[in-house]
Amino acid sequence: MNAFADLLGRVAGLVLRLALGLAAALFLVSLLLASVLAVAGMSLWALVTGRRPAPLVVFGRLRERSRQYSQGVWRNGPASPQGAAARGEVVDVEAREVDEDPRRPQG
Repeated sequence: MNAFADLLGRVAGLVLRLALGLAAALFLVSLLLASVLAVAGMSLWALVTGRRPAPLVVFGRLRERSRQYSQGVWRNGPASPQGAAARGEVVDVEAREVDEDPRRPQG
């Protein structure tokens, strides 16, 4: 009787593994099909409207920002003066006093 119970347990385990493997494969295939349909739908919509697909625009912007920051965006930014000092050079500024009790403009 013990050998029969072991055989029945092994068969049940094998059937369970096969069922779970089949369910996982079915899930992956359906996920792949859904992604293919989404890409096809977005491509068709882009053709109809004449616009680039949104993910391409987003990834293009991210790539542009990455390229911009890798080249040193702060070095020659819009806020820097024309005669800006070279990187690593110290620039002195003119200090001014700040009032302790600033007066509010009336109005």
